Amino acid sequence: MRFQNTISFARKLDQVDPLKSFRSKFHLPKILGKETLYFTGNSLGLQPKSTLKFITDELEDWAQLGVEGHFDAKRPWLHYHKFSKKALAQIVGAKPIEVVAMNQLTVNLHLMMTSFYRPTAKRFKIITEAGAFSSDQYAFETQLKFHKLDPKVALVELQPRPGELTLRTEDIIKSIEAHSEELALVIFGAVQYYTGQFFDIKKITDAGHKAGAYVGFDLAHAVGNVPLSLHKHNVDFAVWCSYKYLNSGPGGIGGIFVHQKHATNFDLPRLAGWWGHDVQERFQMRKGFKPMSGADGWQLSNFPVLSGAAQLASLDIFQQAGIKNLRKKSILLTGYLEFLLKMVDPDGKHFSIITPSNPKDRGCQLSILMKQHGRKIFDKLMKARVLADWREPDVIRITPVPLYNRFVEVFRFSEIFKRALS
Repeated sequence: MRFQNTISFARKLDQVDPLKSFRSKFHLPKILGKETLYFTGNSLGLQPKSTLKFITDELEDWAQLGVEGHFDAKRPWLHYHKFSKKALAQIVGAKPIEVVAMNQLTVNLHLMMTSFYRPTAKRFKIITEAGAFSSDQYAFETQLKFHKLDPKVALVELQPRPGELTLRTEDIIKSIEAHSEELALVIFGAVQYYTGQFFDIKKITDAGHKAGAYVGFDLAHAVGNVPLSLHKHNVDFAVWCSYKYLNSGPGGIGGIFVHQKHATNFDLPRLAGWWGHDVQERFQMRKGFKPMSGADGWQLSNFPVLSGAAQLASLDIFQQAGIKNLRKKSILLTGYLEFLLKMVDPDGKHFSIITPSNPKDRGCQLSILMKQHGRKIFDKLMKARVLADWREPDVIRITPVPLYNRFVEVFRFSEIFKRALS
């Protein structure tokens, strides 16, 4: 499409947007009673208006039924983890047996590494991207120390080439090949939180398996944002949070994917809890853990119903919109933002966009690397009621989410940003 730098063009795009009605399904934040430009769905997604009803249903069943709500609630609590499986499987490209909502992301990462990071004297290294999200870094560091390994030796963090800001797939593969005899695990953030780069999951997974390693991904910035085919691409495991693009509320329930090929491999070591035990025998309270097949066997505790209800509200909207339709709009919406930003600073004097320009290599987010006065400009945006995201030392992240952001908002942001630069 040939974009135009006019408000009338942006309005026309909104008029013909087949997903335009979904914006009305969300609460839109206001500052001093005035509507904001909300471009930080990559940090916290907006609240669906239906969330209150979903949670209230559970509160009413709790009030009326007490403990019997586990069996007689509108959505029986005993089986609550099952209600999100279909939608989550569609979003991450999996089979329902391969996914389950549980815990939070970093808890799940530790649980998955307990099973899939099994270092030996020969194979002990982990390969990841340099500058991974801090929680992931801490998990890798402490897992290595738990196994009495030195992170400086065992953790291989891949840097972009000199003068570049994102990793090349061929360099990732070369590093995997170079460390193949010592490699135990390859794990990346599917979408890099700082740069917004969407890594090539298939090629990385193929290379990791060829080297004899397990391969996993942190989907925090990918789930609900970019197309995923975890089953088809043979990924061993993945973890995610749901409070960003999945709009499940602050601290919302996380989730895991475990490939079907591991579904009945009960020899995989794991940390266990009673909710992962064979449901037919769970309440017999006997010794001896017998995991359920698939991802369910990694559950630990009772499902958090109120948090899960909030997730169901959002997943219901995803089911209505369709992940493929959302991706189609996302490419257009983010592409329009990129076009407008380049019009604002055509010579690149004030900033550069470090997120890859190829739509297949990114999601909604564009990371703007400020060359000077970055924090001051960000503060100006906030004063103009633009809710964006600042990441040290010098990046402003702008994320137009296709479920609720409009083309007109992207245009208005470009105008505000231009004034802030001046």
